[in-house]
Amino acid sequence: MLDMTQRELSAEALMALEDKYGAHNYHPLPVVLTRGKGVYLWDVAGKRYYDFLSAYSAVNQGHCHPRIVEALKRQAERLTLTSRAFYNDKLGPYEQFITSYFGYDKVLPMNTGVEAVETALKLCRKWAYQVKGVPTNEAKIIFAAGNFHGRTLGVISASVDPDATREYGPYMPGYIVVPYNDLQALEEALREPGVAGFIVEPIQGEAGVVVPDDDYLPGAYELCQKHQVLFIADEVQTGIARTGKLLACDHYGIRPDILILGKALSGGVLPVSAVLADDPIMLTIRPGEHGSTFGGNPLACAVAMEALKVVQDEQLADNAARLGERFRSRMQALVATSELLTLVRGKGLLNAVVINDAPNSDTAWNLCLKLAENGLLAKPTHGNIIRFAPPLVMTEAQLDECCDIIEQIVRDF
Repeated sequence: MLDMTQRELSAEALMALEDKYGAHNYHPLPVVLTRGKGVYLWDVAGKRYYDFLSAYSAVNQGHCHPRIVEALKRQAERLTLTSRAFYNDKLGPYEQFITSYFGYDKVLPMNTGVEAVETALKLCRKWAYQVKGVPTNEAKIIFAAGNFHGRTLGVISASVDPDATREYGPYMPGYIVVPYNDLQALEEALREPGVAGFIVEPIQGEAGVVVPDDDYLPGAYELCQKHQVLFIADEVQTGIARTGKLLACDHYGIRPDILILGKALSGGVLPVSAVLADDPIMLTIRPGEHGSTFGGNPLACAVAMEALKVVQDEQLADNAARLGERFRSRMQALVATSELLTLVRGKGLLNAVVINDAPNSDTAWNLCLKLAENGLLAKPTHGNIIRFAPPLVMTEAQLDECCDIIEQIVRDF
């Protein structure tokens, strides 16, 4: 067997290795990346790209942010994992820091976004039985159609995407799915007996950056309060300054009963997620009833604290708001003069353009290939939609250069 380092392998050979030895559950663009810094990525041939996906909003602070990497290195040399069988000297300070940062009594630390979503669902059911008084095993949770909360059996059970659900049944009981951005449908569902919670993405990212009407989230929150139902916000993708506010819910003055965070909580350095809630909800879970070997590990705590400090110190929410308006203005002008594009939508630096094509066409894919050839990485979602979400450390000059690339490719296509 040949002993070759990655540096000695071509891009084609590296892609072939993934194809041969890895599960075929992703369909990546044919670009092999080896290094990242700030808003840039480099492939194995040395070509530089603007990153307009940000690892699905996990690297809001930019690739390999020096402060976050330094926090990682410093803690990694000291202590990485004890498990929750013991106390450690980083978890308590982190818990104090993050609860103060977002304004909640308690945090339950986990690793991945979908683990945090599962945690929130379990917490919601616990609260339903212990506080609301729902009869045992009769709690129901309402989801919005078009959702993407991850890929565990617990959350795909609420998906309407056949790619996510096909041949994975039977599915989790106790779920109600209502149309997104439809307050009347939500109110009807809330009248059912045993409803414990309503979980929603403030903006549906994977669905194609679908932004609801301005009255939807405030109205949903008010309805949940009226019916004594928990309002659960999945801000794994929209949180941590991505939409121009610290949380997308902040655009509407809403404080979720349960807040779910992940992705950029570590600046893309390692998996870190969190569920935040106040005592009457969080303290329904007792020792031994939920946990994670790696949840709350010292390394994650040190990294997450620094990642959140960077967001605050560098005013990344304000930068996302300002650059997002500039980006949408440029793209709206392009839509007005292009027969290829029909719509641009988003908030902050979470945006998407819709292509005048059927969802099952390959136009968006081919556009992304052309963008990559010209130094900009983006990825289609749902066939005819391209999501544009660069790191929040991007400058105005860099954004303008990227808009120039997009405009040129669209006009030449």
